[in-house]
Amino acid sequence: MSGLASSSPVAPAAAPLVLILGATGSAGRAAAAAFLARGWRVRAMHRTVDQPASGLEWVWGDAMDPDAVARAAQGATIILHAVNPPKYRRWRELGIPMLANAIAAAKTSGARLIFPGNIYNFAPDAGVSVDERAPQFPVSRKGRVRVEMEHMLVQGARHGARSLVIRAGDFFGPGAATSWLHAAMVRPGKPLKSITYPGVPSVGHLWAFLPDFAEAIVSLAVAERGLPAFDVFHFGGHWIDPGVEMAHAAARAVGRPELPVRPMPWTLLRLASPFSFFLRELLDVDYLWRVPIRLNNRKLTALIGAEPHTPLDEAVRRSLLPPTNTPVRS
Repeated sequence: MSGLASSSPVAPAAAPLVLILGATGSAGRAAAAAFLARGWRVRAMHRTVDQPASGLEWVWGDAMDPDAVARAAQGATIILHAVNPPKYRRWRELGIPMLANAIAAAKTSGARLIFPGNIYNFAPDAGVSVDERAPQFPVSRKGRVRVEMEHMLVQGARHGARSLVIRAGDFFGPGAATSWLHAAMVRPGKPLKSITYPGVPSVGHLWAFLPDFAEAIVSLAVAERGLPAFDVFHFGGHWIDPGVEMAHAAARAVGRPELPVRPMPWTLLRLASPFSFFLRELLDVDYLWRVPIRLNNRKLTALIGAEPHTPLDEAVRRSLLPPTNTPVRS
């Protein structure tokens, strides 16, 4: 089934239009809110007839259906490809064709495709100031798929499908239930006796607060007309060094700064991994918790100015606690 339904209020028809693939995911939701706040019309593809959020134009279809994606992209200035295979499964089987459909839609519609990337592309020895030109020698399965996907974008740009990649660290934010913060460190709804920290406490770790990341994506969308057919940017986010400070921020956010910090039981996870696909996928990128890999964002800030940046304690509080009526930074 495909078709378009609007839920009000929406931006004026003259406003630029962004199509978000994956608008019900945590990154897609954050991006939808950021685009709406900047006066854009937001069209969102969804596989059911539900309308999970107001203010969007919902189009029903599947990102695996090239015709549905092409129809949804008609009239769009930007296509944000924020859709990922669920639960870390079938990255190559699903992720590659979904991106291929988005690239084809970008070519036929003339829209610029924006692809949120990550640091899986880089090997453990990449370093603590990685710029966009750094060599990519992925050591994980997901990293190799990510490099392949970016290569698809390069090839697409040579044939008329303009695109941008913006790479970031580990996502966290309101509603990001699958983030390391929620899934491993602090599990909402369960009594807290300690905070689990996955990494080597003394090693820095890179995080990206989704509302900040979304604002950076909108700024790129505004500035994209003067950019090459393909370009890459790095989002600096929250570089936390030593990395264990993220655990202390989580303890402060829940009002329990005295909570002890416990290490992640990696040995037990490795023993259990033969029986769990999800654990095997987590272990595929566990090196990111042992070595510092920081993204250099000078290229991004040269284009958009200061990077959106919510103070760490506020960002973690907004991620872990239920929303209130307290005004937040726009």
